[in-house]
Amino acid sequence: MTIHTLGFPRIGKKRALKFATEKYWRGEITQEALLKEGKSIRAESWRIQAEQGIELLPVGDFSFYDHVLDTSILLGVIPSRFQPLIAERFDLQFLMARGTSPSGKTTKACRMTKWWNTNYHYIVPEIQEDQVFELNPQKLLGEIKEAVEQGHQVKPVLLGPVTYLWLADYAGRTEEKLSVLPALIESYQLLLNAIADSGVTWVQLDEPILALELEKEWCDSLKLVYQSFADSNLNILLATYFGDISHHLSLIQSFAIEGLHIDLVSESVDIAQYHEAIPKSWVLSCGVVNGRNIWRTDQDKRVAGLSNISKERSDKFWLAPSCSLLHVPIDIDGETQLAPDIRANLAFATQKCQELKEIKAKLNSASRITASPSIDLPYAQEALSLREDAFLRSPYRIRTIQQKAKLDLPLFPTTTIGSFPQTKTIREIRRQWRREEISDETYQAKLKSEVANCIQEQEQLGLDVLVHGEAERNDMVEFFAQKMEGITFSEGGWVQSYGTRCVKPPIIYDEIISNSSMTTDWYAYAQSLTQKPVKGMLTGPVTILSWSFYREDIPKEQIAFQIAKVLRKEIQDLEKAGAQIIQVDEPAFREGLPLKHSQWKAYLAWAVHAFHIATGGAKDETQIHTHMCYSQFDDIISAILALDADVITIESARGDAKWFKKTEGLQALNEIGPGIYDIHSPNIPEIAPLIARLNRLRETFPDERLWVNPDCGLKTRNWEQCRAALQVMVDAAKAARHC
Repeated sequence: MTIHTLGFPRIGKKRALKFATEKYWRGEITQEALLKEGKSIRAESWRIQAEQGIELLPVGDFSFYDHVLDTSILLGVIPSRFQPLIAERFDLQFLMARGTSPSGKTTKACRMTKWWNTNYHYIVPEIQEDQVFELNPQKLLGEIKEAVEQGHQVKPVLLGPVTYLWLADYAGRTEEKLSVLPALIESYQLLLNAIADSGVTWVQLDEPILALELEKEWCDSLKLVYQSFADSNLNILLATYFGDISHHLSLIQSFAIEGLHIDLVSESVDIAQYHEAIPKSWVLSCGVVNGRNIWRTDQDKRVAGLSNISKERSDKFWLAPSCSLLHVPIDIDGETQLAPDIRANLAFATQKCQELKEIKAKLNSASRITASPSIDLPYAQEALSLREDAFLRSPYRIRTIQQKAKLDLPLFPTTTIGSFPQTKTIREIRRQWRREEISDETYQAKLKSEVANCIQEQEQLGLDVLVHGEAERNDMVEFFAQKMEGITFSEGGWVQSYGTRCVKPPIIYDEIISNSSMTTDWYAYAQSLTQKPVKGMLTGPVTILSWSFYREDIPKEQIAFQIAKVLRKEIQDLEKAGAQIIQVDEPAFREGLPLKHSQWKAYLAWAVHAFHIATGGAKDETQIHTHMCYSQFDDIISAILALDADVITIESARGDAKWFKKTEGLQALNEIGPGIYDIHSPNIPEIAPLIARLNRLRETFPDERLWVNPDCGLKTRNWEQCRAALQVMVDAAKAARHC
């Protein structure tokens, strides 16, 4: 029996990679220094895993930005606009991801979206019609050499070719994407040969696409690929995750592979079915530890289902986490503030490796070693009916008359998504307060000064609907979770969201309630400084749930409804404080979808209802906004319409404005603010393209229903960038009003 991992967190302890990379972007350290830091983090990650008993270590899971982007560069999938800059080989990844490089070169960044149903974001490959694949395997081969020289037995990790194609854009014509598959297969064959020459014996090819309910052409493509690799000199472990793949077992049986990894955690799986179906000559790798959550594994339960199979398969039976450990923090050992009963139930990446070792020992032992259950905590089992807190608002056609009369906004009203720069000053104020170096009164006064500055900046720019800037908020989920009972927090449980952006998810352990207002004081103060409307800013129930480590033994919808009831009360409190516009952000709404289309209806029903519980008590005259970003919305438009928000702002700046025109049903949205410029790039937009984009949007949406805004919050930008970009945006809206 072998224990292995599919990937490990790449950010390093205390987010070392984040800080080093951002220093490199600012010109504070050299490329050589950043490369040295990356090498140190890789060595530490391999050492941690090896010390916990992992016998086959992943190589190629490390990235300075994103592993899908790394795959594009590995395969030579570099869009033509980047070709003149290809000499900057190392900086190319940052140019493609951010639209700028440390050398100062700028261009339009590649699109970014969510990695399946997780909060990780990947850079979408852009495959051209005349695409020529050109291998650049130096990074991967160099890391294999590093690990081997450090004495490790390694397993290179690659994104599988069919999943890579599925995730890619192809010359604007998705239906023709598979036409490049033969050339892509040839490139992968060359790559596998190069890896074999390095002396390793196993390679992991990730094909999470198999968790989907695929059409025949994609099934045929998988069959073609994995029969084409029959002559490879490597043992291929086909890795699947994020869902059960038993519906594709007959297809997988035709593959020329040596092993199959399955996720036993994300869905109910009949492991005996896999054991009987796949050849006994194949390795069966079982994902027995949840790679996406931090609650400890019920080891006895896992052992009970695997004991006989592990004995029958012997050395052809492997244990692993369900997926890459990219989605969890690195190590719980540094946590000192968690309540002992909660801490005892948690396992970060390092501890998950320990769990694999313990499960292996149990499977190999004739006598059972008793372990504590994975979760031994109380939870209030309040049942919330789908009929409770019904959606009470009048139809939009009635609401909008009251809202427009009260707000009196111009055509193409300008606003932002909510957050403004989290400056060094703001972060230092927060640090001083946490360390009790300043009093509560001083903390409030300092942050009020930041809010006042934010309001003044927006008025000078000429924005129509303002926000208070969220200076008091460390994170859009953590801020609210800190004010709710039943939720706790780690000190250093950081997880990568995209690039150098890391988040520290809350930990939901009990019934969620709140007995006091969370945002009204900050809203009321900001509104007192201006005659223009200020939005009340809330994070929605599905997003708070999805971006937290929630209890796995409690139905997700029950937790979402509890959060929604708290938010419903908060909306009513904001109305009493005078709020005319309240934004309830749901960027994780699309992300929460199950991978199988047949399971969507049930999820969307409770997700929409959770939003209704939260917003359904608002007055007709209160304009409810929501925001969604970095997901593909084409196939859930009906659910987005069902939310019935008065205004939806949506990320779209890196995409084509034609998407709005060709997406059926989108035109029926009440009011919409398509993101008009990309905030994840420091580049300042030019006015002519913004006006042109706005005019294209006017071909789809009536002028009176169109808002103008950035595509996401401005937290990660600096004030100089915000002023310049927002002024261009405001000027573009003013120009549109006169033509």
